[in-house]
Amino acid sequence: MKRICLRGGRVIDPSQDLDRVTDLWLEGERVAYIGTRPDWQADTVFEAQGKIVCPGLIDMHVHLREPGREEDETIATGTAAALAGGVTSVACMPNTEPAIDNQAAAEFVILQARRAGNAHVFPIGAITKGRRGEELAELAGLVEGGAVGFSDDGSPVRSAEIMRRALEYSRMLGRVVMDHCEDPELTRDGVMNEGVVSVTLGLRGMPAAAEEIMVARDLILAEQTRGRLHILHVSTAGSVEMIRRAKERGVAVTCEACVHHFSLTEEALRSFDSNFKMNPPLRTQRDVEAILEGLRDGTIDAIVTDHAPHAPEKKLRELDQAPFGVIGLETLLPICIKTLIEPRVLTWSQLIAKLTVNPARILGLDRGTLRPGAWADVTVIDPDLEWTIDPTRFRSKSRNCPFAGWPVRGRAIAVFVAGQLRYQYAAEN
Repeated sequence: MKRICLRGGRVIDPSQDLDRVTDLWLEGERVAYIGTRPDWQADTVFEAQGKIVCPGLIDMHVHLREPGREEDETIATGTAAALAGGVTSVACMPNTEPAIDNQAAAEFVILQARRAGNAHVFPIGAITKGRRGEELAELAGLVEGGAVGFSDDGSPVRSAEIMRRALEYSRMLGRVVMDHCEDPELTRDGVMNEGVVSVTLGLRGMPAAAEEIMVARDLILAEQTRGRLHILHVSTAGSVEMIRRAKERGVAVTCEACVHHFSLTEEALRSFDSNFKMNPPLRTQRDVEAILEGLRDGTIDAIVTDHAPHAPEKKLRELDQAPFGVIGLETLLPICIKTLIEPRVLTWSQLIAKLTVNPARILGLDRGTLRPGAWADVTVIDPDLEWTIDPTRFRSKSRNCPFAGWPVRGRAIAVFVAGQLRYQYAAEN
């Protein structure tokens, strides 16, 4: 069995409250030991001095587009992009064509991911059949097929009754319900956040209330049913505060923030560049500050990309016609470093927790840790490597990146998946 030693790195594993310079040993597909072992001989030594060695990152909100929209992304290209970003596990959303709303569809995703041989893929099953919001999907069958959660992401669950039933099933099935909180009546034909900037630009707005109304509804239903609720892509100050209060009351709720929602504001839309058009939209500086505080105080459990690839010809349409969404897998780490680590919003251990053990806990994954015996999914980060974001060099099929041209610091330089070196930055540049 092959033994690998990652020598002399700063090993950070929040699942063990570990942050020290030491060695990490991998044996076969598993973590073997943390610390020096003079009596052990390594088949391969990876010099990690000056680097951060942590559990493989987990992005619990990714769109891989396959099946149905392979011109935007495929499971193979999306997972290749994940590796380049330091991500070893992704949870993919079910808004494919057809939707992932049955056991066979979930199994297809897992099979395609195995064929690709890049990062692990964990499918999220649809809450309702066809994501139409009219009838619950075959939730138990989805779990049998490997689904680790349920969501109609891209669309809200309009019916409170269906949402209530889904939360009740979440208790029985041991899976989390992940809701896209939006009142579509309030956001119809919207392009960006509703406010002074949208009025100035003459663009139809999407009010913060559209998100907050549905967050409030879901929190009430979660409290009533004692089901497991996860709020996707929180973007407003009001949502953060409601979730904070619900947690204090003991509601079984978790939530996530997208990188773009704490690094950009609605001001970016003054460029009329569709690469800044996403749903939920970029909000105000006040909302950004509330999200940063939510990350700091633990209200927000996880950081995600909501990686939403679109073929270039789609994003080149007029702003009101272009689809919502931006890619983010390959810019996850540097933007987090720029907006969270450098300004001291989070420590490295806090950031890595929101990218590893926390999403693993929410989804019930046996990942996100470097405990001996755990899967040897490991990300090695060079926190000082300076580079400029250039989407033309990405592994993703799409280029709709809102951070193009940004000078940044830090990136994944090596990624191990189940003990195998699947990505190495130095070998490609």
